[in-house]
Amino acid sequence: MAGRIEDYALIGDMQTAALVCRDGTVDWCCLPRFDSPAIFASLLGTEENGYWRMGPVSPQDGAPQPADRRRYRGDSLVLESEWDTPRGTVRVIDFMPPRDGAPQLIRIVEGVSGRVPMRSALRLRFAYGWVVPWVHKVDGRTVGVAGPDSVWLDSPVDTYGENLTTYSDFTVTAGERIAFTISWEASHHRPPPQPEPENSLAATEAFWDEWVAQCTYHGPYRDAVVRSLITLKALTYAPTGGIVAAPTTSLPEHIGGMRNWDYRFTWLRDAAITLSSLLRTGYREEARAWREWLLRAVAGDPENLQIMYGIAGERELGENELTWLPGYEGSTPVRVGNGAAGQVQLDVYGEVTEALHLAHMTGLARNDYASLLQIKLIQWVEDHWMEPDEGIWEVRGPKRHFTHSKVMTWVAVDRTIKLIESGDVDGPLERWRELREAIHRDVCEKGYDPERNTFTQSYGSRELDASLLLIPQMGFLPPDDKRVIGTIEAIQRELGTEDGFVLRYPTSGEEAGVDGLAGDEGAFLACSFWLADDLAMIGRVEEARKLFERLLSLRNDLGLLAEEWDPRLKRQVGNFPQAFSHVPLIDTALRLTASGAYGG
Repeated sequence: MAGRIEDYALIGDMQTAALVCRDGTVDWCCLPRFDSPAIFASLLGTEENGYWRMGPVSPQDGAPQPADRRRYRGDSLVLESEWDTPRGTVRVIDFMPPRDGAPQLIRIVEGVSGRVPMRSALRLRFAYGWVVPWVHKVDGRTVGVAGPDSVWLDSPVDTYGENLTTYSDFTVTAGERIAFTISWEASHHRPPPQPEPENSLAATEAFWDEWVAQCTYHGPYRDAVVRSLITLKALTYAPTGGIVAAPTTSLPEHIGGMRNWDYRFTWLRDAAITLSSLLRTGYREEARAWREWLLRAVAGDPENLQIMYGIAGERELGENELTWLPGYEGSTPVRVGNGAAGQVQLDVYGEVTEALHLAHMTGLARNDYASLLQIKLIQWVEDHWMEPDEGIWEVRGPKRHFTHSKVMTWVAVDRTIKLIESGDVDGPLERWRELREAIHRDVCEKGYDPERNTFTQSYGSRELDASLLLIPQMGFLPPDDKRVIGTIEAIQRELGTEDGFVLRYPTSGEEAGVDGLAGDEGAFLACSFWLADDLAMIGRVEEARKLFERLLSLRNDLGLLAEEWDPRLKRQVGNFPQAFSHVPLIDTALRLTASGAYGG
């Protein structure tokens, strides 16, 4: 049975990732890319759908025991898990070295004290737990092959097969280290080279040490910020610069519900705000790589901008359901692909333009095509900003005139005007100044409820939406505007939970609501960080600090956050770990540090 979402650790090589549970089980891993079919999918099914467990032999073949301690080794993605047993203490070191050839997942078993009987249980199941590979020996190596995939297991320990699973039983003594490595290779290629686990471990630690050293943030929340930055780096597909929203699919927003989506793609919105956080903490190379990815993905067709693309810029992301998987804790359907790719979301133009503007303002080397793209995007916005869309939350109900979407079209025009004013590009300055004013007037007239003194989710509606918290952060209105303060306070009242966190918008239980879906969801962590930001902006800095530190307390023991928090079950829900949660964590830490609003 899969663990709770917060029971998992992330390891990865900047091309894919794996989730390791507290009991030493790898329950999710896609090879060779983030969006490849999983070779271990027990996270969304049962043990029959593939896993790799490494840990002390359980007494009387009982359930595997959780590690007594675990941590990342310094500021890295190298995971250490330790078990104390009656016969001694053992440590398992899990990591995926930054790729130079075949993708590898390496597990080094280290004896700390005594003599500890250990077991490795490797159950390969390709195609998201559907296909049982042919497992056999080749030149002393164990290999599983099915269709286009082959996975090679290398270890000095003998293996044996039982119940379509590959086992290794061994004993580790104090000071002894025994390594196990799986490597993926296309089945029609030559076998991958023999691994060098100890050298790979040293190289992996050196990589992360060098990368983290570039961080320019040295404030009171450095540990939380650095762990979030490492997580964002791990979600970046190194060959292209594309950034996945999360390395998982179909972890539910409501346990047992249908709000289960595939997040292994690059949302322009998520990637743009990730770029902003990386730039403000010293990571210019990642920002440059993302800008190059964007230019390739959009190509010569900005009029048909998608809200998301594949990690290499693919446009076709067709959505399907994997009916053989019962879902995480019975949450179905399990989806791969994402049908929202074809939606119109006007806010994306604002997020992308804001990211390009920030890159320009922070001195990223000029790219003439990036400036041209920005102009082309605004030309499209000029013709379409008044149309309804599906909004930031990708509603699957009817299109509406979402207030946040209109605000972000204002942002797109505003930042482009600033680009023209800087002299770096030519454009119809006066016409677009008039456009900026027209959008602003339209939002204030149609998206604001004067009786309640709050902006609303969409024109003419009474519902609220947490995305309205971005109005002061984007500079649409100043923080001390009474309409801004009224909106913040209304969202606290109507979308707040008992814990003080924030829902995205009202959901409607069994009936389909504004998003076209039945069921509820948890408090959206990004929105709760936005609230902390807003509170600091309107001078309620102590309240902002307390909310931020409550949000930090929701992280798991390794500093990781999913998409949402279920206030009823008191557990993380949604895809994990989630870039859209870690980015605002960084942003809020920077804002509170600048204001001096922190404890201690």
